[in-house]
Amino acid sequence: MSIDYVMMGTSNLERSSAFYDAVLPCLGGTLDTVIPGYGFSYLFRNGTRLWVAPPYNREAPLPGNGIMPGLRCATRAEIDAAYAAAMTHGGTDEGPPGLRPLYGPTFYGAYVRDPDGNKMSFVHDESSH
Repeated sequence: MSIDYVMMGTSNLERSSAFYDAVLPCLGGTLDTVIPGYGFSYLFRNGTRLWVAPPYNREAPLPGNGIMPGLRCATRAEIDAAYAAAMTHGGTDEGPPGLRPLYGPTFYGAYVRDPDGNKMSFVHDESSH
C-alpha cells in the first residue's frame, strides 16, 4: 500500500496558499493542480499529493487530534528550510529541527502547524535510505 494523497482542510485558501507555496517547494513539492474556489495540490517526488481545500461538507476545518502527515525529506537541509519557511509564513512551532533519538539514532525531524492548526512533520532518517 502507498498513500495517494493527503488532504489538509483550510478556512482561507489565500492564507494557506501563501504558507504551502513557501514550505512545500523546500521539500521537492511542485504545485500541480489549482482549482479556483476549491483548492490546490502539490505533487512530490514519489507521486504523492498534498491537497489543501475547505472541507467538502462546508463545515469548519478542524485539525484532527493525533492526525499528522509525516513528509519525508531527502536531506536535513530540506527540513531546516521547510521549518524556516513555515515559521516565516504563519506556521507555529511544534518542535524545531533536530535529532529525535527516541525514533532512532539518525532520525531528524521538525514539527509545525499550518495557519489552520493542521500539524505536520518533516522527517529524514539516514538509516532508511
